[in-house]
Amino acid sequence: MRNILLASVLLATVAAPTAAAEPAYDLAASRAKIAKIEMKPDTSYLTAEERQVVNLLIDAANKMSAIYLRQNYAANPEVRRAISVSRRADQAQLLDMFDLYFGPWDELADGHPFWGSKMKPSGAGFYPEDLTKEQFEAYLAAHPDEKPALIGPYTVVRREGAKLVAVPYSKAYAEWLEPAAQDLEKAAAITTNPSLKRFLTLRAKAFRTDDYYESELAWMDLKDTPIEVAIGPYETYTDELYGAKTAFEAFVTLRNPKASAALDKYKRYLRDMEANLPVEEKYKNFQRGFESPIAVVDQVHGGGDNVPGVQTVAFNLPNDERVREAKGAKKVILANVLGAKYERILKPMAALVLVPDQARLVTDKYMENETLFHELSHSLGPGTIVKDGRKTSVDKELKELASGLEEAKADVMGAWNILFMMDKGELPANERSQLKATYVAGLFRAMRFGIGEAHGKGAAAQYRFLREHGAITWDAGARRFRVDETKIKDGIAALVAAIVKLQGDGDYEGVKAFYAKYAVLDPEAQAVIATMSNIPVDIQPIYPEKL
Repeated sequence: MRNILLASVLLATVAAPTAAAEPAYDLAASRAKIAKIEMKPDTSYLTAEERQVVNLLIDAANKMSAIYLRQNYAANPEVRRAISVSRRADQAQLLDMFDLYFGPWDELADGHPFWGSKMKPSGAGFYPEDLTKEQFEAYLAAHPDEKPALIGPYTVVRREGAKLVAVPYSKAYAEWLEPAAQDLEKAAAITTNPSLKRFLTLRAKAFRTDDYYESELAWMDLKDTPIEVAIGPYETYTDELYGAKTAFEAFVTLRNPKASAALDKYKRYLRDMEANLPVEEKYKNFQRGFESPIAVVDQVHGGGDNVPGVQTVAFNLPNDERVREAKGAKKVILANVLGAKYERILKPMAALVLVPDQARLVTDKYMENETLFHELSHSLGPGTIVKDGRKTSVDKELKELASGLEEAKADVMGAWNILFMMDKGELPANERSQLKATYVAGLFRAMRFGIGEAHGKGAAAQYRFLREHGAITWDAGARRFRVDETKIKDGIAALVAAIVKLQGDGDYEGVKAFYAKYAVLDPEAQAVIATMSNIPVDIQPIYPEKL
């Protein structure tokens, strides 16, 4: 009921579009494409102490949503007016507004004059709304001494007359970061787990100083606690102008120790996986740490960038290349989210994508394995590189294209590494066909998000590349696709090599050309996707506000 009541309040604060100016938009129809699922994770085993800590983390996670609302949408003047209402509203009303009106899936609302992403500039709320990429790069070239701060991951760019100035996140978002830091400190005071206490204390400090390095190292060392929490500024997808600014988010999760231990064996092969990449030796990266802990968890709450848009089934953090080189990265599989997506989306979709004898090969086991090895593959391939004689990194050279290409790399490299594990005897070799079918069907799940979204664009590029190599063929009679068992391994190897080379060369123009050629939905893919109208595009997990 509260959503509906708040809707009327917010509608009154924004300019109503005229019928003549914009076509009617059916918000209810778009929302119907999202399956709402009440998440009821088992929390019965938590102690009273752990329950107190989790509830404080939930509160801090909600503050990440308040920040992300401003990071993603605040450049829109109409949204700014709506946000001003939230300053007079309680936290629950703010989150309702976030959920109903600023996502959760704005790629579905592109036809709407207010809620659609067309109203959002490429720089979101990180830059002046009228600043173009060309203007920004010209300013950086003219003021090289200001560049590190202006493109830093933890600053907002603002205008002061003719100047661009970098405002630290700790200052720009102090209204929410300070109370979030206090939540973390309260939780740190309660927990008796030394590693969790250290991480929460250091992350609270980072919220006030914008120096996240020590707290990222501490997060990698979390152990002996069921509480697995990631909270802070991480991904750069929201910054479509320059791909530099991190968005705040939170994952509050509970670890499944048995499932985590079952998958943990694969991390010992990371160095072997690196050596096995089908690329020239110069593109292989043995400088990163290979610790890479693996956690299988159930999510109990989300915040910020984790709430709207495509719901992630796993994450691989931190993104700081210094931490990756020192300790690797942690891979976290959100088992309850993944399971819901398989049952509601991938399982029914498989029969529409693949010919019947291959559709039945799609399994939840290989959706989970592809997810795990996707995350493991983020730890492989180029990171720190040398370009034109200077030391730099892939993300700095590929800018706003870096994140999307990295996701495509992890997808296809994940499939390559599962095949490698089958060769090593760690996974059953007679299940190769299950992997291949599940991987290809999964590309269509991501392509439904649209090629304007990073994961959707990356999936489309994989699909077109593999079709070009004969690994995926069209069965006109069945009006379904078929995986060519004799060609797909070579196609996967060629695709891994192509992407890793683009990253290792820091080839920005090459990536643009790659996407221009391959990130296209051909008529057959469009026809198959059109048959999926009764299958949800994604899920909307509904988590408890308190345990």
